[in-house]
Amino acid sequence: MTMPLMFDLLGVFFFGVSGSLLAARRGFDIVGSLLLAGLTGIGGGIVRDVILGEVPTAFANPYYFVPPTLAALLVYFVAPGVQRLKRPLLVFDAAGLALFCTSGTVKALELGMNPFAAALLGVTTAVGGGLLRDVVANQTPAIFDPRDMYAVPAMMGAGLIAALWVAGFSGWVWELAVAAIVFTLRVLSLKLRWHVPKAVGPWHREAELN
Repeated sequence: MTMPLMFDLLGVFFFGVSGSLLAARRGFDIVGSLLLAGLTGIGGGIVRDVILGEVPTAFANPYYFVPPTLAALLVYFVAPGVQRLKRPLLVFDAAGLALFCTSGTVKALELGMNPFAAALLGVTTAVGGGLLRDVVANQTPAIFDPRDMYAVPAMMGAGLIAALWVAGFSGWVWELAVAAIVFTLRVLSLKLRWHVPKAVGPWHREAELN
């Protein structure tokens, strides 16, 4: 098993756990947990591959269906009380975000996309699964939460990978280093409650926008 494939499968697993944890919080059954784990784990990659005109990697390689299954079983047997699942959900989601923004960007670059487009597809890979997860689970997607900074770490990681590629630096060591930076930024943003400005400045009165 190659290192890029291992990173991808780890990302699928981490996102799969976050999907199954959300299913547990919402009271879904084990089938719903498995489906939500799979959607979260491979959804972003499928969107990326369709845009690239490729057969989705998850459909070409059966290994990609193993991590969501393991994630659903892990949550079923190991997860603590549902009311205590929010923090681990966010941590696993941060790990998946970090791995996918790097691997998604690298795949787009390897297929000949320009650095800007590759970074955009890296972000799509990172946030796509979480977006689909939240929509299917009928909750406001984290990417649209004004109290959160969900997509910004992924944007920074994808942009950094693209910049390193242009500068001639590539390889799994660089990917892992950037993923660690993205994970750290994401966890810090949760701990310190960082957020980005709203769509309008604070000087606008809400009544003027209705």
